[in-house]
Amino acid sequence: MDKEQSLQQFWSSFGLPAYDETSVPDNAVMPYITYSVATGSLDDIVGMTATIWYRSSSWRDITIKKNEIAEAIGVGGKVIKLDDGYAWLCRGNTFAQRIPSEDDMVRAYYLQIQAEFLTEN
Repeated sequence: MDKEQSLQQFWSSFGLPAYDETSVPDNAVMPYITYSVATGSLDDIVGMTATIWYRSSSWRDITIKKNEIAEAIGVGGKVIKLDDGYAWLCRGNTFAQRIPSEDDMVRAYYLQIQAEFLTEN
């Protein structure tokens, strides 16, 4: 898998639809995850973001999902396989923060991820 496909697979592994933040379908229904795509080559460290979106009156379910993602990445990071190497995903300095919304039913967490690409391309 190339870098973009591997990122899609990673974000889709949490039981929610996952979309590149530039291609969320108009008919997407919450809950879902959006994520940025940033890639690099050998030893490049790039910042990426993801947002978890829920429609709910409570923060309970979205917080559980945020914690699931944090656990999957772990304290030391998560390595994902690429066609030509690996990507090492780590939590950013401020891993998760709530996003305020004017809609009282929209709940969102903004996640910061750092990725180091261990690949030649």
